[in-house]
Formats: sequence, C-alpha cells, structure tokens
Amino acid sequence: MQEKLKQLTLGLADVIYGKEQQIKLALCAMLSRGHLLLEDLPGMGKTTLSHGLAQTLGMSYQRIQFTSDLLPADILGASIFNTKEHKFTFHKGPIFSQIVLADEINRAGPKTQSALLEAMEEGCVSIDSERYTLPEPFFVIATQNPQHQSGTFPLPESQLDRFFMRLSLGFPPADAEKLLIKGLGPQRHKTIEPIISCTELQQMQNHVDNISIANTVVDYILALVTLTRHDRDITHPLSPRASIALAQGAKAWAFLEGRDYVMPEDVQAVFSSICEHRVNPHDNYSQASVCDDILRRVKVPL
Repeated sequence: MQEKLKQLTLGLADVIYGKEQQIKLALCAMLSRGHLLLEDLPGMGKTTLSHGLAQTLGMSYQRIQFTSDLLPADILGASIFNTKEHKFTFHKGPIFSQIVLADEINRAGPKTQSALLEAMEEGCVSIDSERYTLPEPFFVIATQNPQHQSGTFPLPESQLDRFFMRLSLGFPPADAEKLLIKGLGPQRHKTIEPIISCTELQQMQNHVDNISIANTVVDYILALVTLTRHDRDITHPLSPRASIALAQGAKAWAFLEGRDYVMPEDVQAVFSSICEHRVNPHDNYSQASVCDDILRRVKVPL
C-alpha cells in the first residue's frame, strides 16, 4: 500500500509542480472519505489537481461549472417523460461520478449549493420520492475564488463545515514556474495511467479507520477544540464534527507516513487545513493566525 501511495504522489507531482504538501493533504482528505474545498485565484492548478486525481485513481470524473443560472436538476438529474412507455424515466446528472469537480461553487445560488452539499453528506440523491445511491468511493472537489466575490453567494458556515478540508495551492516555486513559462510543464491533455484501483482505495480507507489513536492524542484533539469554545476572539468555535475530522485526518496522515498509530505531529499537520474554514474569528484576526495561535497555546503531550 505504501509503495502504491508513493507512486501516486510522484505521479501527481509530475502533473502539478512544486505542490507536494498540498497533494499529500488532498490524498489525506480522500483517504478520510472527506470532501475538499480548494480556495485560490484562477490559474493556480485547481482543475489540474482534480483531473490528475481522477486519472491516477482510474475513477469516473465530471466537472460542473457553477453559474448563477445553474439549477439543482442540472447537477442531480431529472425525471423525463417517456412518450413510448408513458412513464417518467430518471436521467442521472453529473453528480453520479466518483470524483466531481464543482468549479466556482460560490457562483451558484443557495438552492443549487444545498443540493450538492446534501448529496455530499448523504451519499445519495432523492428525486420524486425515490432515492438513488451515489457511486463509491465518492469525492467532491469544490473550488472558489476568495477575492472577487461580486455577484457570488458565499457558502454559510454550516455548509463550509461539511467540507472535510480546505486548501490553497498558492503560487508555484520560481523554478517550477520557470518550467511552465518555457513550456516544459505537464501536458494539459496527457493521459495518466491509473495507479490505484477503486478497490485498493477502499481498502486503504478501511485501513485508515483501523489506525490506532491513543487517549493522550484524543485528549490533545479535545484540548485544541475546547480552546476555540472559550476564546473570546472566536465567534464560531469548532464543533464535534471538527473533532471527528481531526482524528480521522490525523489517522490518514499517519497512514501516509507509514505508521499504524497517530502521533501529536499528525494532528498538527492537518489542523489548519481541517479547521481554518470552520472557525470564525473577529475582524482583526485571520483564520490562519487563529489556528496557528491555538496550536501554540495548547501543550503537546509527550
């Protein structure tokens, strides 16, 4: 399993340069059965990363471009009347894929956003009193531009909380960008051979579930979360869902490091990515600075 994960990481590193840490965190979210929010400027490689993940895993993939006129039926599908059989037939929408890229999710209205987020949470879709199960594994990568918010519908805190992790790819290192400028970067339409099958991914996810986590580490997670609930600079503290996500993310990180047990360092490695979008500090503080401050203030168990 570790050799396959190493090949997968190297394969993605050939697709998107200089982003090994972000690639590892994205894999961490997938191994944890969580969904990923990529928040960054256009042209940073968000779509490239999602394409690469789909290809290296050999999973079905759909990209949905969110716009202000996008309707829930455009994502979930709709029942269309069959004139020959005189009955309605359900036609599945793009949500029925194993990896779904929801591009610029904040461009669509709240009703459409809710339809996607309900599918993410429940793993199924309800249409005309019928429930349709989504494929497994199921992984949503949503993107949004954090700066240009004119004409958008920002996700409320309750919906942001449903994303397991939020990442920002950021600008590439100078040497990587030099290769891109010279045209020596990854080929946009290059086909990547699958490295891990769906069955192998599910086996890895099950293995992550069985990673052991000591009571001292559980107490450490609880101390981090509890601090946000008593900090006057935070108006929206971390919920129990965040506590569970931290434990699961730390397990996945330990698995990526080749261990079958969790260390406090694993919690620290995933803390900001899992918690930044869940805390709501006062205006004078950024979410990143609050998370860094929390990690500094809570004593690390020996």
